[in-house]
Amino acid sequence: MKFKQAIVLLALCFAASLHAGETDSKPLYTVVDGTKVDPNTLKGFKTWRAAACDRCHGPNQEGMVGPSLIESLKVLTKEQFVVTIRDGRLEKGMQSFGKDPRVMDNIDHLYAYLKGRSDGAIKQSKVTAIE
Repeated sequence: MKFKQAIVLLALCFAASLHAGETDSKPLYTVVDGTKVDPNTLKGFKTWRAAACDRCHGPNQEGMVGPSLIESLKVLTKEQFVVTIRDGRLEKGMQSFGKDPRVMDNIDHLYAYLKGRSDGAIKQSKVTAIE
C-alpha cells in the first residue's frame, strides 16, 4: 500500500471511530444481541423512561407529537442534542429539562442510548443490562 493511501485509510478509520462515538478508545455505547447494553447506556434508557419522553416521541422513539429521535440523532450533534434537552424548543412544544437533575445528570447516558437506537445498534426501545 502506498504511503498516501495508508494515511488516507488511517484518517478514515479515525473519523469513523469518532463518528461511532469513540473517544479515548472508549465507545459511546456497548450493545450485545441488539437489546443488552452497558450500565451507562442502561442509565440512559432509565432516564428516557423517568422523564416520560415517550409521551411526545413515542415508545420506540419513532415520533408522535414530537419528531422521531431515531431520525433526529442521525443529524444532530451531541452539542445540539444537549442544548435542545437543556433549553427545550418551546415554540415546537419541547419542554426544557435544564433544571431536572435526573435528566441533566444523565445527559451523556441519555445521548448514548438514543444514539444507539438511531445508529441501529439497539434494536428495540426496551433494553436490559449486559450480563
